[in-house]
Amino acid sequence: MASGDHYKTLGVDRKASSDDLRKAFRKLARQYHPDKNAGDAAAEEKFKEISQAYETLSDAKKRAEYDELLRLGAFAPRSGGFRPGPGGSQGFDPRIFQQGGSQAFEMGDLGDLFSGLFGGAARGPRGRGRAAARGADLQADVTISFEDSLRGVTVRIPVEKEDTCPTCHGSGAKVGTSPKVCPQCEGRGVLAQNQGPFALSSPCPRCHGNGTIVEAPCRTCAGRGVAAQTRRYTVKVPGGAKDGTKIRLKDRGEAAAAGGQPGDLYVVVHVEVSDLYERCGNDLVVEVPITVAEAALGTVVKVPTPGGGRVSLKVPAGSGDCRTLRLRGKGAPKLSGDGKGDLLARLRVVVPAKLSKDQRKLFEQLAKTLPDPRPAGMES
Repeated sequence: MASGDHYKTLGVDRKASSDDLRKAFRKLARQYHPDKNAGDAAAEEKFKEISQAYETLSDAKKRAEYDELLRLGAFAPRSGGFRPGPGGSQGFDPRIFQQGGSQAFEMGDLGDLFSGLFGGAARGPRGRGRAAARGADLQADVTISFEDSLRGVTVRIPVEKEDTCPTCHGSGAKVGTSPKVCPQCEGRGVLAQNQGPFALSSPCPRCHGNGTIVEAPCRTCAGRGVAAQTRRYTVKVPGGAKDGTKIRLKDRGEAAAAGGQPGDLYVVVHVEVSDLYERCGNDLVVEVPITVAEAALGTVVKVPTPGGGRVSLKVPAGSGDCRTLRLRGKGAPKLSGDGKGDLLARLRVVVPAKLSKDQRKLFEQLAKTLPDPRPAGMES
């Protein structure tokens, strides 16, 4: 871990999203890639620096631990608590330990932070270095029709992501070569430093905590083991999917450097608005227009169902505007697979905007026979 600020290295704010980090890294990676800067040692070092910064910040757990170290001032050269040690590594200043006060904390807490961020101080034999970081989770969006959301559909989506390098197959080494055990840390990935009565493990400066070194880097990925690629995945959207439903594709996120576990891909489903139905959970609402006469006398109407057919609905006499009648089991499929919701028929009494001469006479005659519906004080 370099002592610099990873956020400044990538040129992003500390509240940057995963997408912001990925875009910033790809922009810088294209600028400083060794293929574009052959023989430029400074550019090669810069590429390694931004790769290391992205590797840390793209992993949610490592980023959280790194942010905590920043909060504690672990990477501030002149702040209390941590100071540059031999060779530029971060040494521990025991003066930060105070009995009481806001600066007092347990060594175990700090050790947990560093062990999580750097994969743990390896105490075992060679080859048991830090645990490989997990790849970043990704999100992709897909839009489907309302009808497809009810019956289910299979779609293919393109995903641009960091995936295993097709040239070196993730080793980071040039074809015909392989990574070697770091001779400085003997594969542990960390080195122990004594600071008075305390001992603190820090990442090996030679292998940057990997436990292995690549003497001849792959030119495609510059030794990272991953490269930007576009993959296409088949996604099965189940019947009953709602707007915002998330489908998880395990291990289809970004590949991890050093052979770590890939992240997951989360596909967010967006459903187009229906011209006929309104969705309320697993229930569907459909408006059914009826005439004034049908509302007063009662009737039977045909109501369209999501499956394409129609079902008979009995409208009771005296039904008012916005009255809702329920057709059980005619709604949207439940994602649990346990049946369907209901179809709710919302009655809308349609009053004619214009009346013929005969219609007006009939309504006038009817009006004389109807009781006044208004309460006392509002009579005609």
